[in-house]
Amino acid sequence: MSGMRRERPVSRFGTVEVADLPDDLRERLEPLVEKTGFVPNIFRALGRRPAELRAFLDYHDALMDSDDGLSKAERELVVVATSGLNDCLYCVVAHGAVLRIRGKDPQLADHVATHPRGADLEPRQRAIVDLAIALAGDPGGFGETDVAAARAAGLSVDEVWDVGSITALFAASNRLAHLFGLQPNPEFFSMGR
Repeated sequence: MSGMRRERPVSRFGTVEVADLPDDLRERLEPLVEKTGFVPNIFRALGRRPAELRAFLDYHDALMDSDDGLSKAERELVVVATSGLNDCLYCVVAHGAVLRIRGKDPQLADHVATHPRGADLEPRQRAIVDLAIALAGDPGGFGETDVAAARAAGLSVDEVWDVGSITALFAASNRLAHLFGLQPNPEFFSMGR
């Protein structure tokens, strides 16, 4: 039937609800749930392995919650470019929603996710996206030329580091989402539109 979607499990390995997580993780996630009204499925899926969820949250927060260097919207731009290149539906949808909100642009995430090399971007955004897709798309070929181009476009050494670290974390996150067969939360699709 046209327009009907087959119901798929959130994760092929099951999920854990916030109430069933260890106390420290439950306390860490409850403010997010109160703020957004839902639990992102990645946390429910990784909740099956609390130590891995803690490690993911720690690295995620260290990279994505910083107020130094890249703006929060630019950090999300890296995630969307990386995730689009890696065909990660979950991360494109989830972080595309956050980028729409933080970047105050309802179209940017869709353009970067589907056509990062051709998206119409400001010069700084272009440098960020180019650096992310160079590392995500050809990690073995990544090198001095890529870093020099980003530096010439005005990115600081620390900002280059941040783009690379965020790209690396989300390349791993993309692989986990593929492994899990992770489905995006329905709430993400309409956020920021």
